[in-house]
Amino acid sequence: MGCVAQSPARILGPVDHGGLMSLTDAYLDTAAQAVALLGAPEVAASWEKASALTDMTVGGLAGHLAYQVFSVATALQEPTSHQAPIPLLEHYARAAWIDAPLDGEVNAGIRAKGEDIASEGAQVLLERARAALAEQRVALPRVRGGWVVFIPQTGWALSLDDFLVTRMMELAVHTDDLAVSVGIAAPELSATAFDPVLTLLARLAARRHGQASLLRALARAERAPSAINAL
Repeated sequence: MGCVAQSPARILGPVDHGGLMSLTDAYLDTAAQAVALLGAPEVAASWEKASALTDMTVGGLAGHLAYQVFSVATALQEPTSHQAPIPLLEHYARAAWIDAPLDGEVNAGIRAKGEDIASEGAQVLLERARAALAEQRVALPRVRGGWVVFIPQTGWALSLDDFLVTRMMELAVHTDDLAVSVGIAAPELSATAFDPVLTLLARLAARRHGQASLLRALARAERAPSAINAL
């Protein structure tokens, strides 16, 4: 990527994504949409078929989608971390998977984990996801402010607010992936969920392509770049 790395949080400024309760409600709504999609008959009927994502079956993609819900359940089972949380955009600056090749170890591991989660079939995965979401509906509103989530696979921590934004982004993107894979319409996010997801993706796109490219893509079709992907 070149040049001396700087903290994206300092380059782009802080991400404003509202208070904990609004984020909690937004996450729960987004997770509920994902879980409902897991129960669609089209998903079970296409379980072993190729998904819209390279080298991933529909079942494996469903497993990866469900994992986003399971990861919140795992976070709530642990006490708040005493490690200082890093900024949300720094989390993505450090993430090994973002610029890793599709056939690289990191992405191959993500695909394998999705397939493993889905290995017991569509109905079992659906029941597990429904149970996890039901528990979170009770547990999340009770979490006190300032909760910090340690992420073992990365070695750093995020505030619960930022962690929920990462889950909402993953849920939004992969709900669309799964819906496209089985030929049905993806649900629309609530405004409370869409705003922080859009802000995150826009800032990641600006970091990758530059502010001018993002502005042109949104406002000047005649000068828009050919790609403006955030991830």
